[in-house]
Amino acid sequence: MSVAACASDPARSRGRWHDEPGRVVRGPRDMFQRDRDRIIHSIAFRRLRHKTQVFVAPDGDHYRVRLTHSIEVAQIGRGIARALGLNEDLTEALCLAHDIGHPPFGHAGEDALKAAMRDHGGFDHNGHTLRTLARLECPYPSFDGINLTWETLEGLAKHNGPVRHPGWALADIDGAFPLDLASHASLEAQIAAVADDIAYDNHDIDDGLRAGLLDLDQLMDQPFVAANFRAVEGRFPGAPRDRLLRELVRDQIGVMVNDVIAATEANVAAAGVDNVDEVRAAGRMLGRFSPDLARQERDLKRFMYANLYHHPSQLAAAAGAKQVIARLFEAYANDPSLMGDDWSSRLPREECATIRHIGDYIAGMTDRFAIDRYAAIFGRDAVPDALAHV
Repeated sequence: MSVAACASDPARSRGRWHDEPGRVVRGPRDMFQRDRDRIIHSIAFRRLRHKTQVFVAPDGDHYRVRLTHSIEVAQIGRGIARALGLNEDLTEALCLAHDIGHPPFGHAGEDALKAAMRDHGGFDHNGHTLRTLARLECPYPSFDGINLTWETLEGLAKHNGPVRHPGWALADIDGAFPLDLASHASLEAQIAAVADDIAYDNHDIDDGLRAGLLDLDQLMDQPFVAANFRAVEGRFPGAPRDRLLRELVRDQIGVMVNDVIAATEANVAAAGVDNVDEVRAAGRMLGRFSPDLARQERDLKRFMYANLYHHPSQLAAAAGAKQVIARLFEAYANDPSLMGDDWSSRLPREECATIRHIGDYIAGMTDRFAIDRYAAIFGRDAVPDALAHV
């Protein structure tokens, strides 16, 4: 079976949530190309330049943020899609949009929002991605959202697999524009998910080394890293260590990409699928690592959590970030006017909707804006020490 036969076809899209009669289309773009462009031009996408990837509002200009990470994911995802004959534009759109729902301060901010909204449905960044793009970002006169195609919304909802128990934000979108949450998504969405893994597995190593929180001796305890570094040293004997480390990151991305291409081709052939609907009904992810590399990649993730994401300096920043989000939420709940006229004037009357409205406001903040709002309410001296450099 051909992987290309399973590609999503924009000419056969299930359409958009809202009709757009009489719209002027700029140039000969198909449905998925327009989705990609709408994402790139969105305010929510631009805000990713000041949202945490690994380091909270980093001092250095060379560290990744959510925006640069999303661009790197898109480059990897598009390359895999091209090699497999899948739709590159849909893959790229999904890669670019996959982190739009992240609040300030990354997973620490998400944990704080989840706790603040616990009694009102909680918070998860993936559901908020769809809520942002389908409800909150409103550049068009006739409807809310940026009106992405069904295939793009489906891919964002299910890129990690079927969603058995959607949170309130995703359930709201699915109730109005059903996304078949119990099935798998397209191969483009599956490739976007694995491209995300490839990007952050390797680029977080690069940033961790740059920050001095990781060192090569630690990394060499990982068989996958050690084997690739020995290969790099063999090709470039005597080269400076910093250049060898950057070559290591590139090599590992290449190894992972090639593995995904080969494994996906084998999985599609074994499953006997020959169109996108059969991919959705296959009952398992087809676009993924081979079993051996998947095991190595899980080991690498465990190493990164132990040595980078849970590094004492990172935990201190996370604690400070949670304090900022929790106290901002409490302040806005007590006095919604602190959100400013735009948001406070649209405050719903019902308690649950009010809490979710405050959550929307905070989730849209960048790291810097959240700290500035915190300082404006509580004083600059009250900013946690781990965030005081911002």
